[in-house]
Amino acid sequence: MIASTRTAMRKVWIPSGCHRLGGTLHIPPNPVGVVAFAHGSGSGRFSPRNQFVARILQEAGLATLLLDLLEEEEADDRRKVFDIELLAGRLQGAAEWLGADTETSALNIGYFGASTGAGAALVAAARSPQPVKAVVSRGGRPDLADAFLPAVKAPTLLLVGGRDDTVLELNEKALRRLRCPKNLVVIRNATHLFPEPGTLEEVALLARDWFLRFLAPAQHLASQAE
Repeated sequence: MIASTRTAMRKVWIPSGCHRLGGTLHIPPNPVGVVAFAHGSGSGRFSPRNQFVARILQEAGLATLLLDLLEEEEADDRRKVFDIELLAGRLQGAAEWLGADTETSALNIGYFGASTGAGAALVAAARSPQPVKAVVSRGGRPDLADAFLPAVKAPTLLLVGGRDDTVLELNEKALRRLRCPKNLVVIRNATHLFPEPGTLEEVALLARDWFLRFLAPAQHLASQAE
C-alpha cells in the first residue's frame, strides 16, 4: 500500500466551558509539530491570510489548527472581541485538546497570533508555558499582553510591517520586555494586513522556519540539513 502524501483535514469542535469552538485541523503526512492559530478581531478560521500561512506550514510538515475563539453570537460583542484573557483561556483549552487528541498528542505545539490574537497567544504562553514551544506574532498587539510578557518562556518571533508605524513601535517595546529567546523582523514596505505583493509570503516563510526550528524533532532537522 502506498502511503498518502496528501494533507488530511478534520472539522473539529473543541469544548470551552459551556461553549463549543469550531475549528479545522489539517494533518500532513508525518507531521513534525502542530500550530494553533489565534485570529485578530473580526476574523476567524476562514481568514484568507491565516489560511495562506497555514498552507505554507502544512507544506513543511506542520499540522495546523485554525480555530474560532469566539462563537458566532459572541463575535459581535466588542467586549469579548478585546477580552484578551478570555481568548487566551480558550487558546489554552485548544492546546490541551491538541495534547489529548490521538493525531496530535505526540507533537510539540506552537501558537501563531495575528493582531489581537497575538496578544492572546502571548498571554496563553505565559499562563501555561508547558505545552507551547514557540510563538509567532503577525502584525500583533503584544501590548495587550504587556503584564504577561516577562513570563513568556517560548521562543517568540514578532513580524511587523515596516509601514505599520504604531504597531511597529508597540512591538519594539514588547521585544524589550520579553525574556525568552526572541526576534523582531520588519517586513519592508508592508502595512498592517500585509496586502503588498510578496509580503504575506515572506511572513509565512519566516513563521515556517521559526516553527520548524523550535517544534520539529532534532532528528528531522538533522535529516533536512544533510
